[in-house]
Amino acid sequence: MPAPAPVNEQLMARLDGHTRTFETLFAEYFDSLGGALDTPPFSRFTPECLGLLRELSLRGGKRIRVVILNEAARLVTGEPVPGLEHAALSLELLHTHGLVHDDLIDDSPTRRGGPSTYYAYRDRFPQHPRTALGLTVLAGDLALALSLRVLLDSKAEPPVRQAMIEAQTRAAAETITGQIADLERDLTAGPPDTEVLYQVDDFKSARYSLLAPLELGLLAAGEQPGRHVGELRRYARLVGICAQMRDDYLDLFGDEEETGKPTGTDLRDGKRSHVVAALLSSLDGAERSVVEACIGDASCTDERIAVVREIAEERGVAGRLRAEMRDFAEQAALVAAGWRSRWRGEAVAFFELLPYWSVERSH
Repeated sequence: MPAPAPVNEQLMARLDGHTRTFETLFAEYFDSLGGALDTPPFSRFTPECLGLLRELSLRGGKRIRVVILNEAARLVTGEPVPGLEHAALSLELLHTHGLVHDDLIDDSPTRRGGPSTYYAYRDRFPQHPRTALGLTVLAGDLALALSLRVLLDSKAEPPVRQAMIEAQTRAAAETITGQIADLERDLTAGPPDTEVLYQVDDFKSARYSLLAPLELGLLAAGEQPGRHVGELRRYARLVGICAQMRDDYLDLFGDEEETGKPTGTDLRDGKRSHVVAALLSSLDGAERSVVEACIGDASCTDERIAVVREIAEERGVAGRLRAEMRDFAEQAALVAAGWRSRWRGEAVAFFELLPYWSVERSH
C-alpha cells in the first residue's frame, strides 16, 4: 500500500532540501568550466555547446539521483561525507548525456519545457543538418566525458575516488548498452516479452539512476557496496522498473503541463513501452487496430491519442498498470526493510518510501 501522507510529506521535504543545495552547486560548476576546460582559443562552438549543456542541465529535473546519493551515505553516517558534491555532479552530467542522446534518437523537439539540444542546433544551423546532428552527438559525448572528469577532483581519499570512478564508468557503459537494447526492442514485431522490457529498464535506467548513486554514496561514506551487491542490484532493478513504468504511464495518461512534453509520444515514435505492450496484449479486433494505427505514426493527432487513452481506461489497462507498479514498489520496499539490521534506520526509511513516491509522482 502507498505510504501515509504525512510520511510522504517528510520524504518530499528531504527531496526539496537536497535539490535546492544541488542547484546552486550545479550552476557554480558550469560557471567554472570556462576557465577549467582547455579548448581551442578561436572556437565559438565550444562555449555554445557548454551553454546548451548548462541550459538543459539547469532547466529543472527531479534530481532523484542526487537525493539517492546523499541518502545512501546517510545509511552509514549522519556526519558530512567528503566526495559527495563531485559524485552528485558526475551523476547529473551523465544524466544530461542521456537526455541529449535520447532526444536525438527520438527526434524530440522539447525537453523539460524547453527546446531539446538537437532542436536548438537545428534552429542554429537550418542549412547544415549534418552539422546540427554532429554537434548534438558531440554535446552528449562531452557531458559523458565531464561526468567522469569531475570525479578526478573529488575530495574523497584516493582509493575511494578510484572506486567511484570505476563504478560510474561501469554505469555509463551499461546505460549505453541499455540504450542500444531499447532501440533493438522497438524493432521487435508485436508486443515485446515482459522480461525484455524489464531488462531494458534495468540497463537503460536502473543501473545509472539507482544502483550507481547507491554505490557512490556508500563508497564515499566508507562502506563497501560489493559486500551487498545482490540486494542493492535487486532494489535498484525493482525501483527502476517502477520508475520506467510510471514514465511510460505518464506518456499516455499524464498532464502535459506537469510532464513538460506532449502525451502520446511513445505511440507516435513506435516505442514498445510498457503501456504499448499492455495495450497490444490486452486488446483485439477494432480496438487493437486503433492502437496499431497510431504506433509509429508521427502525424497521429491528439484526438486519436485521446481515443487510445479512453480505450486503455475502459478496458482496465491503466488500472492493471497501476496495480503492477504498486506490486513492484512493495517488493522494493521489502528489500530496503531488510537493511534495518545493518544501517541507520532513518535513512533506511527513505529507501522504503522511495518506491512508492516513484509510482505516485505526476512528472
